[in-house]
Amino acid sequence: MRLDDVIRISFTTATDKKLRFFLNLVGILIGCAAVGGLISVTDGMRHDISDQIMGFGPNVINVYPSNEGYRTPVQLDWRDMRIIESIDGVENASPMNFGGTCAYKAHGQYYYSSVTGVSENYFQISGAWKLLEGRYITRNDKGVAVVTESLVQPFGVDEPLYEIGDRVKVTYIRGGQEYQYTFRIIGIMTNSASGMGSQSSASMYIPMSAFEQMYETDGVIHLIKLCTKEINQVPIVADKIREKLGYVDVWTMEMSMANLNNVLNTMKAVLGGIAGLSLIVAGVGIINTMTVSIMERTKEIGTMKALGAKSMDIMKMVMSEALLTGVVGGIIGALFGFTLSYIISHFSDIPSASSPSLGILIVGFAMITCVLSGLQPAWRASSLNPVEVLRHE
Repeated sequence: MRLDDVIRISFTTATDKKLRFFLNLVGILIGCAAVGGLISVTDGMRHDISDQIMGFGPNVINVYPSNEGYRTPVQLDWRDMRIIESIDGVENASPMNFGGTCAYKAHGQYYYSSVTGVSENYFQISGAWKLLEGRYITRNDKGVAVVTESLVQPFGVDEPLYEIGDRVKVTYIRGGQEYQYTFRIIGIMTNSASGMGSQSSASMYIPMSAFEQMYETDGVIHLIKLCTKEINQVPIVADKIREKLGYVDVWTMEMSMANLNNVLNTMKAVLGGIAGLSLIVAGVGIINTMTVSIMERTKEIGTMKALGAKSMDIMKMVMSEALLTGVVGGIIGALFGFTLSYIISHFSDIPSASSPSLGILIVGFAMITCVLSGLQPAWRASSLNPVEVLRHE
């Protein structure tokens, strides 16, 4: 039997048994759509979050005090800051201190913001910020603040509460007591690394001198952020920091990306596995329906074998029917899954990333599922004895 005859018979069988073919198709289609949609959304999230991480600067290093193995908490100070600045390959470094949440009042309403103390180098290091108005902090600034757009105009507020040059009085807690400090707004910025429709939170960045005065930190530094001159210097500089300071944790953007990939790969495997179960269920359904189909067509198959068709021809015919289900179901399912992920992305701001390679992978997986599901019915059909079949019929 020629190959074109095998294909023609497969198409004829599919068109004659439309309902059965459709039911097999639906099972494969749903499985492929689920796999395509979930993987597209997961990959989209990976790209979006990785863009956010790399937006902070691929050559940025964060240095934290490490308490592991120490009875008393280890703290960073200005001496550590000077050591880091002296390391070859370090372009800029800035201390960072975090003061928790403070309150500010505007038009009779209280709002809340975080307070962070930084040096003038911070904004040259971090690529996360985009200046909208005004300027950044300089070395000689004292009672000034660079604030985020969300502080100036909180969510749900129609008009900005502050402009450049306005003063904002904040209430903060130190040692269990309330204190107040007044800043002059010199800059308004937004977080350029925010993704998935998120809005940067209300934040206030002030000079380290003002922060030390507010919280009486006595030279303690919570974190040191630095950038290297070249990206390839990051691991070298990180090793030198560990060697010179010893009691610190050094965190690079590459480490952040590695952790992100581990989490998302696990999530992708779990979600893809759950969606893939529907393909397995569809495969079991194909085995059942094709077995029933073989039982209904025993006379036809027996006649074909009596007229000279070989067992391999019968097997090819049944396998081609299963393969046809996989190809059609895989293509439609992949397209449906990509469309579904696009709709989710459009209405929820969750990014998606569809690609031709993913579509080919889904179609290939559907074909393999259907071919494996068709093996047992195909073998059963090819093993029929034409004499016994015709005598029985």
